[in-house]
Amino acid sequence: MSATETAPVTVPSFGDVASAWLRGRAPRPALVSAVLVFTLSSVRAYGKARSGIDNAVVVRAAHALLSGGSPYADKRFLYPPGAVFAALPQTLLSEKVLFYVVPVVTGALVAVGGVLALRIFGVRADSRLAVALALGTALFLPFQSLVFLGNWTAASVVAFPAALLLARNGRWSAAGVVVGAAVALKPMLVPLFLLFLLARQWRALAWALGVPAAISLSAAVALPRPGLFFTRTLPFLLHGQDAYARPYDASWPAVLPRLGVPHTLAFALAAVAGTAVLYFAWLRWRRGGDPALRLVECAALLMLAAFVVSRPSFLNYALVVVPSLATSVVVRGATARSVWFWVPLVPQLGGVPWPGVDSGQRHAFRDVVMFGGLAAVLGLAAWRGRGRDAGIVTESSCGYSLCSEVSEALEVSEISEVEARPDPEAR
Repeated sequence: MSATETAPVTVPSFGDVASAWLRGRAPRPALVSAVLVFTLSSVRAYGKARSGIDNAVVVRAAHALLSGGSPYADKRFLYPPGAVFAALPQTLLSEKVLFYVVPVVTGALVAVGGVLALRIFGVRADSRLAVALALGTALFLPFQSLVFLGNWTAASVVAFPAALLLARNGRWSAAGVVVGAAVALKPMLVPLFLLFLLARQWRALAWALGVPAAISLSAAVALPRPGLFFTRTLPFLLHGQDAYARPYDASWPAVLPRLGVPHTLAFALAAVAGTAVLYFAWLRWRRGGDPALRLVECAALLMLAAFVVSRPSFLNYALVVVPSLATSVVVRGATARSVWFWVPLVPQLGGVPWPGVDSGQRHAFRDVVMFGGLAAVLGLAAWRGRGRDAGIVTESSCGYSLCSEVSEALEVSEISEVEARPDPEAR
């Protein structure tokens, strides 16, 4: 560059300016207001005659164990054996105490998951983005459902971003332990086993498989008639539960037959859609790019593939992936920066009407649009970005590193360019 030439001025894009603003510290009144709204949304379950009904099933199983019975004699208890022992401390509390404690604890777990999701992208817990996330979560119908039911999905809401945060920092074995522990309580994060497979983190995969296996086998030995899990519980799950829970199931094999699609065809369509989403997850991983964004978007696609196919797939499952995806908006190239990412989520905000599907019995139609819409938007972004940045970012046992082959090629290119450049002093 000659002395008369000036360096080009790089003008930051609107997205980068907005990202910097969102990362900034929020005013104290905004923080207090966000915490207040989030807390009020958590305790709104107090206004219901019955709340914490999903948690009550697990507590009832723990009481059955203490009475010498089998937890799996109750067809509603659908958790692994380790969950029975995890629920034993709750047997010391009365139903009235649990009525008030469970919504607060569930909300607190979701808040912890939100903070971990922010930390994946290096965002402060007192940032403007944190305020927006807290307010959005408070109005999010999946959050309200989770708090009302006291469902143990809350454990996965914490474990999902925790595992990705550990993986981003290169602590893959610890991430495997976190995923394994969550699976031992509720096997929701099983799709993340494929993330370890894609990253070729065999030790992390071994931990993710070994931890729940060890916990479940140890707990099963201490349970009366553990075989009921295979003869009663597992068939009940594979058949989509019963008429009580089936209307709330948003998986394709459950929703499509309600629209007149034959069961066999519905399952086939779900299998095709799930396979396509898995392919998009592979494309997203192969694309590389920002390490944190790569982890979050690939892991979310893996989870959404399961939500499409597996039965059941309930509304509150969205809280596992949405907070991490939403916080990725601060990263350049994130799918969350597209308006289409938010379109499937808007109908899930409290107060946004959707005539015909507002009732609890028909809410699954709204939920399938959310899961399918998110999978489609993320999948399309992965498809459009195929080949871009491929081969640049790879995995190693100590974290992310530049691909040696690409680095060597760049070095050779730079050397060749220097050698071919004429020497100005030779004139």
